Amino acid sequence: MLPLNHTAGGINMNFLLVGPLLRRSGIFFIRRSFKDNEPYKFVLRQYLDYLLEKRFTLEWFIEGGRSRSGKLREPQLGMLAYVTDSYQRGIADDVALVPVSINYDQITDISSYAAEQRGRSKESESLGWAIKFIMGLQHKNGSIHLRFGDPIMMSEHVDRDIDLHSTEGRNVLPKLAFEISHAINDITPITSISLVTLALLSQENRGLTLTETMKVLEPFVDFVIERNLPTTFDLPFSSTDDVVESLEALVSSGVVSRVDGLTERVYVIGPDERLAAAYYRNTIIHFFVTTGIVELAIGMLMLEDLPLSEDAIVGRALRLRNFLKFEFFFPSSHEFEQQIRSEISRYGVSDESTGIMEIDVDAMRPAKSPIVLRPFLEAYYVVAETLVVMGGEKVSADELKGLSLRMGHQLLAVGAIETSEAVSTTLFASGVATADSRGLLTATLAERSAYADTLQEVIEVLNLIDATEVVQVAQA
Repeated sequence: MLPLNHTAGGINMNFLLVGPLLRRSGIFFIRRSFKDNEPYKFVLRQYLDYLLEKRFTLEWFIEGGRSRSGKLREPQLGMLAYVTDSYQRGIADDVALVPVSINYDQITDISSYAAEQRGRSKESESLGWAIKFIMGLQHKNGSIHLRFGDPIMMSEHVDRDIDLHSTEGRNVLPKLAFEISHAINDITPITSISLVTLALLSQENRGLTLTETMKVLEPFVDFVIERNLPTTFDLPFSSTDDVVESLEALVSSGVVSRVDGLTERVYVIGPDERLAAAYYRNTIIHFFVTTGIVELAIGMLMLEDLPLSEDAIVGRALRLRNFLKFEFFFPSSHEFEQQIRSEISRYGVSDESTGIMEIDVDAMRPAKSPIVLRPFLEAYYVVAETLVVMGGEKVSADELKGLSLRMGHQLLAVGAIETSEAVSTTLFASGVATADSRGLLTATLAERSAYADTLQEVIEVLNLIDATEVVQVAQA
């Protein structure tokens, strides 16, 4: 019988009755922040040294907390840094880092996650919170899916003699953390719930009948099969009963509303539930990002009436990657370029004499970019417009995020953005980070306006792709 994992947990979970129970299940509590507390850091370092020396299994959540959007969050380097330090000091001969994906069909507190993205304060953990959480478990929420990736050996990524604070070594930990996050994404399985919400969220202002849902799902299932992506269900997922089961589960949890019509049932995600539904979709969105970027890059070149060469498409895709670098875990520029070229080859071939590509637009349908990229790019546009309103005034990241929430509601109300999912504090945080990386928090009005105009042009391309898709569906 294996001993319990030693699991790092946030000190916020150490409260009456619950704390002692969690300790007995292998959890040890650490503070969220202790940067200047040297005695605390010393004790934690000694404890981790002991665990590694005795070869106990150490478990921690590399995101540092729960995702509110469904996507894997940016990795936090704290625990990884301590483990790496122990390895470099020779406490362990090597360390095997095993990526683990824990995925849920549905989660109990999805409504609170959505409310936090709309600006509500996070509810503090307490005995009352725990009781309410346990009471919510009376409802059926499906299954929990556990997947393990191949071990990543620390000795292959960290030189014992390198100073991690030096110019040469400062990128070692971030690269290792991002590789772990990549591996977690790669093994995260596609659930039937996530695929169904992807289909329903493709329609902003209307619901879908069961027949329409099946039709929208079909090409996405083909996409999953073609790329051999991991799933929790048997492909091809073409059974009406399976789809109905997923739809009804979402209805039971309040994420989807059902309209019992005369001839068919219609399933609708209302404006207030789109963020909750997006949580499930976002757990698998990384599988579709590269395809969405290629679509958008091609659309941008076509709108500007520029030659569709493979190199031109790759160039635009790299620019879009830079826009979204705080949102998704992209591989290195070289590896990403290879992925883009592989994706481009699915849609056309280059003329040997001119290098110009003939794109088979039908092969790109259904369009992925409006479904996958719109919420994020519109959120960034909201941040950009907020900066424009502030003129040349310097602004802090926290202040900009708060103001963007108000601007988001305004732009959604007047139709300047299309999806309510874009009005999210989680997405604004990434949008603020992107703007900050470009120096826009202290920039002039002209620089901020140019940035907003660039984003608006990208969104216009998304609108054209989406409009073309609507026409195709109507004709079909």
